[in-house]
Amino acid sequence: MDSELANKECVPCRGGTPPLSGDEVKDLLRELDGWTVEQEYHLTRAFTLPDFAKSLAFVNRIGGIAEQQNHHPDIYLAWGKVRVDVWTHKIKGLTESDFIFAAKVDAAITEP
Repeated sequence: MDSELANKECVPCRGGTPPLSGDEVKDLLRELDGWTVEQEYHLTRAFTLPDFAKSLAFVNRIGGIAEQQNHHPDIYLAWGKVRVDVWTHKIKGLTESDFIFAAKVDAAITEP
């Protein structure tokens, strides 16, 4: 699924911003493929890859995105599996930047 979100940039949260909820979360989630929202607190998605080397390479691409966007998810690596959890730590909830980051991760899975 192509998402316009992937073309946007993450915006640093300065705190004091209320987290997204309800329809805002549902509308943004429709623009992502395979992600779920856990208790309106964070986004999560598990990826299956053919082996450890490809999983590690994917994690490294995600790390590059995280540094470039200054938005850092929790990443779990196992043989043939990667799980990504993303939320805005400063407000303990979701912002549009979390959905932007998730869309960028989706785009990274198709890279070599």
